[in-house]
Amino acid sequence: MFFLQSGDWRLNRHFAKLQLKVDYGGEFALKTRDKTVAALAAIAVLASAAFTLADGSLHFPSRTLFHFREWRHAQEWKDRSLWLPDYRATLDALAIEGVDGNLSGLTWNGDTKTLFAVVNRPARIVELSTGGETLRMIDLFGFDDPEALEYIGDGRFIVADERVQRLVSVDIGPETREIRAEGLQRLAIGQGAGGNKGLEGLAWDPVNGKLYVAKERAPVRIYEITGFPHDPNMTLDIEVTGNRTRDDRLFVSDISGLYFNRQYRHLLALSHESRLVIEVDESGCPISSLSLAGGQGLSQSIPQAEGIAMDDRNNLYVVSEPNLFYVFRKKTGE
Repeated sequence: MFFLQSGDWRLNRHFAKLQLKVDYGGEFALKTRDKTVAALAAIAVLASAAFTLADGSLHFPSRTLFHFREWRHAQEWKDRSLWLPDYRATLDALAIEGVDGNLSGLTWNGDTKTLFAVVNRPARIVELSTGGETLRMIDLFGFDDPEALEYIGDGRFIVADERVQRLVSVDIGPETREIRAEGLQRLAIGQGAGGNKGLEGLAWDPVNGKLYVAKERAPVRIYEITGFPHDPNMTLDIEVTGNRTRDDRLFVSDISGLYFNRQYRHLLALSHESRLVIEVDESGCPISSLSLAGGQGLSQSIPQAEGIAMDDRNNLYVVSEPNLFYVFRKKTGE
């Protein structure tokens, strides 16, 4: 557990200085001629520290300093990002009809203007309206532990099978009611396979044909895959890469979902343990965040956020175990 070791607040005739130390060994210092700025910084950092500790985070130094940077650069960053602090819940903890538990990944289908979620037990895909209404159920056969789902266009989806760390390409048409894994195109990742720490999130970059695949934890990683799914008439050319610097900047205990925003070309990383959504820019730097630990229009914390998606208007959707559905919209006038 991290805790505040000392807070050193000093004023003199030239500068106001705030210095914050933590037992982790990290240190933050702000030096400014504006004492009001320093005072506000002190409030922002200490409030963030208190909130982070209350949330039980093991990433106290990084998360606290990020919240200060987010506050300090708000005017600059909000004009070139989704800017998650401006989002508020407009639909809170709606229980999805026909789903009793194990609700997991979520994706937006821009062609049907509907959402698709995956349930791992019993294995099925659920089509939802933007208001959380159940439109149909699609049973899955031959899948071990489906945890994530991503729409990539032309009726094609990718399903992530967590425990066996396998990606499966599936087609869903208007009349689809069941899908069998046998004979479908698949790709085994095999990065530390086994257990419940495998593939947990998917996101699709349509411009570069790149699939982002999140490894849940131990350690948190986001793989970048090109060449899958592949055209059977083309030479097979699959490449798996990553960005260790970006991944190490993610001050979360796990990743439970991913989303790629085409407008800004930013990633959203969802963490159910840290109760947080982080917006990451193209360079791999976190630039904004949304707390799921109450507030932001939520009546209480989201219990176990497992899937995230956005529609064409950048409205944000989150699903949580056991069967809860949330909608966040940007504040009007922003």
